[in-house]
Amino acid sequence: MSDWPLDLKGSRILVSNDDGFGAPGLIILRRILESLCDDVWVVAPEIEQSGAGHSLTLGRPLRIKERGPKAYSIDGTPTDCMLLSINRILVDHKPDLVLSGVNRGSNLGEDVTYSGTIAVAFEATILGVPAIAFSQDLGEGGVEDWRVGEAHLADLTKRLVQTGWPANTLINVNFPSGSPDTVTGIRATSQGREKVGDHIAQAFDPSGRAYYWIGKKHIVEDAAIDTDVAAVSAGAISVTPIDLDFTDRETLGDLSRILA
Repeated sequence: MSDWPLDLKGSRILVSNDDGFGAPGLIILRRILESLCDDVWVVAPEIEQSGAGHSLTLGRPLRIKERGPKAYSIDGTPTDCMLLSINRILVDHKPDLVLSGVNRGSNLGEDVTYSGTIAVAFEATILGVPAIAFSQDLGEGGVEDWRVGEAHLADLTKRLVQTGWPANTLINVNFPSGSPDTVTGIRATSQGREKVGDHIAQAFDPSGRAYYWIGKKHIVEDAAIDTDVAAVSAGAISVTPIDLDFTDRETLGDLSRILA
């Protein structure tokens, strides 16, 4: 566990993602961090692992490939990358902070369970290293535009590590689409409701066999004003603390009375 406030300049920072080692969001994140810190490491999946969630590779061996100074790729999931980087590559000097992203597309609502970007931060937190996940919303057109994240990531990171957060919590940051001058603010938010996968498209291959594409996400309930979904929709940067403990405390109390 890092001591707060964290001195970024003198820290060891580990960067990863789920879009793969060569993803533009990872390149941007690394470049920004290297302007803030002298010891930045990259350990990322060899190929894209979007939607991998908090999954492990258990049925085959994993391979680490050195890609340059302080840079490695792993032929596994984002979670694999955290396990091998913290327990193997950097085992003699563990990172003080893990940053994940910048993801191509937002990670809002229920995305936190599907997202490999969030899984990086989740696994790092489990392993005792504080972590922030960054995602860039693409807007309705789905066009890659990283300007908001590029403009705000460094300052937001510095502000967050000045105060810190609890050991069992990760930070989920979502940048809205648009340009830096259209950002309406930075909001501390709760997790909203947004579901991916209910729109399923069917088509047929040349032999007549059906195949399916999992489609776009949609909001499944009206987003309250304080949620991540509402903030990004309103052009604000969303900062959401995610607790590792999924326990529903109210229901736990009810069950304790029922089962006593």
